[in-house]
Amino acid sequence: MKFFYCLCLVLLLLLWSPSALAGELAERLANFPQWNKLTSVEPAKGDLAYPEWMAGEWSVKSTLVDLAAPLAPNIVTPGFEGNKQFLNQPISFRVKFVQEKNTPKLALSKGLISGAGLESISQKNQKSIIVADRAFNGLNLARAYLGDDAVIAVKTDPNSPNRQITFLRGDRQLVSIVTARATESLPNGKYITSEAFQQLFKGTSNPYFNTVESTTAYKKLNTTNPAIIADQVTAVYLSPQDQNYFKAASNPVALYRYRLEFSAVQ
Repeated sequence: MKFFYCLCLVLLLLLWSPSALAGELAERLANFPQWNKLTSVEPAKGDLAYPEWMAGEWSVKSTLVDLAAPLAPNIVTPGFEGNKQFLNQPISFRVKFVQEKNTPKLALSKGLISGAGLESISQKNQKSIIVADRAFNGLNLARAYLGDDAVIAVKTDPNSPNRQITFLRGDRQLVSIVTARATESLPNGKYITSEAFQQLFKGTSNPYFNTVESTTAYKKLNTTNPAIIADQVTAVYLSPQDQNYFKAASNPVALYRYRLEFSAVQ
């Protein structure tokens, strides 16, 4: 089980688009660790669009800078203590953001759009919708945390970018399905995304299910190294099969805050 909670963290960058109410996501990040389930999300349809300035291949340095167990000591996830080993320990991997192949079919945000480069996600410029290369990103991220030998492959459902399977040694699988999302564009050039997804860990006598949410604020810098920074908070919620599920209600049982630094790969 400790392995599973550690594994839950490795896919959050790529599973990262109706807009939330203006300011809610930014306020959510500012209120860490006072956190509860997002209410202004809508069902995930199509892929998640990113601003044009995120296009390309990047070397990412991810650092866990803070973590919290809001319901401790009464409720603490099995993997929380073990994940403290990653605190202030940078993990590096590569990711890609590419042009969406079927741009006209993409469900776009109709909310407030502002800031340089964000025109790529408006209805007027559908020719250059930028999305994550989910299989590439997921494989690199999983291997960065678990090791090359532990991760066999990562596959995205060809019929849905919101469903992904990570194949692990020992006939284990992690199935991740994005269920809801929201985005927010701020006048200061930040682009904030929030996604909720369900995870099913298979390959043990008792398959485990839970819900994870990832909220990330990206900001382009006027420098080349790093060129983009991001503030990301991951919230883990109990599975309905957990004996403390009703006690936790809509509150997360573990929160992890990361600093992400993106440097362009030449």
